Amino acid sequence: MKKRFLLLGLLSASFLFLHAQQNAMIRPGEIWKDIDGNPINAHGGGVLFHNNTYYWFGEIKKGKTWRVPGVTSWEDYRVDASGISCYSSKDLLHWKYEGIALSPDKKNSTSDIHYTKVIERPKVIYNDKTKKFVMWMHIDKDDYGYAHAGVAISDKPEGPYRYLGSEQPNGQMSRDMTLFKDDDGKAYHIYSSESNQTMHICLLSDDYLKPTATYKRILVNANREAPALFKYKGKYYLITSLCTGWDPNKALYAEADHPLGEWKQLDNPCVGPDADITYHAQSTYVLPVEGKNNSFIFMADRWNKTDLEDSRYIWLPLVFKDNKPVIEWKDQWTPAK
Repeated sequence: MKKRFLLLGLLSASFLFLHAQQNAMIRPGEIWKDIDGNPINAHGGGVLFHNNTYYWFGEIKKGKTWRVPGVTSWEDYRVDASGISCYSSKDLLHWKYEGIALSPDKKNSTSDIHYTKVIERPKVIYNDKTKKFVMWMHIDKDDYGYAHAGVAISDKPEGPYRYLGSEQPNGQMSRDMTLFKDDDGKAYHIYSSESNQTMHICLLSDDYLKPTATYKRILVNANREAPALFKYKGKYYLITSLCTGWDPNKALYAEADHPLGEWKQLDNPCVGPDADITYHAQSTYVLPVEGKNNSFIFMADRWNKTDLEDSRYIWLPLVFKDNKPVIEWKDQWTPAK
């Protein structure tokens, strides 16, 4: 019996050692497992840094993928909405599953977050005044004809989050989106609008729960989505993609002196092989590595449109060279220490 327990202990220790070795580096495009050995399920996500901990929120893509009948303008593949997941990490390598941050409604078919609806691209920011964690997300119908932005709130970063409702900010469509909290505490909601032809940047209320009437139309008629906004040395940068459904395309970045200022669209931040299709992926967030002035992580999704649960994460270093953001493919790498 003692030998049996010793053998089980050695096997368990070996598994933990091998798993720790596997997560010693970020390997873009490979299956990324949490500390329990389960594949991370957090797509279209964003990351919050709070009290020396990173919290990764994302869409739970689980179950059978099907194509929505009657939609012929694009390949409308989807799965049942399973809610928003949360993972935590101290080092950006090893992630602990914290549970479902926002659960879908499984009973009320009229609810925004019923499992038959679309719950996408969640982002969370912390409000220093209200001491609340605020989540915004894209809310839609399965044919993407609803185009609303939803908001939820929690007392804890990992949740659970209480859904408050949705709206079209200033009466305008809102689909792919992100959030940005500036150094002065002001927060902005950035989203594809006007049938995805034009991006909007909207100042949020002081509690981050509502859009204000202060907003800016940018990248007008540029056909952009998948926004990721970040700041470096006093300038603001926005990475977006073209609108090609689940299929990858070339990313472009724009820059401005203020979120509500004039934005100038520039070039592709990606370089090298497959840069013209963003390494077979689509942007979702740019994460500043805490404590490093010129170290960011470009987060993207490599969508598997016919098996969305098997979509992969493309995390790559983003650095500034000659005052321009540069993203280069790496088979494996570690965040700057």
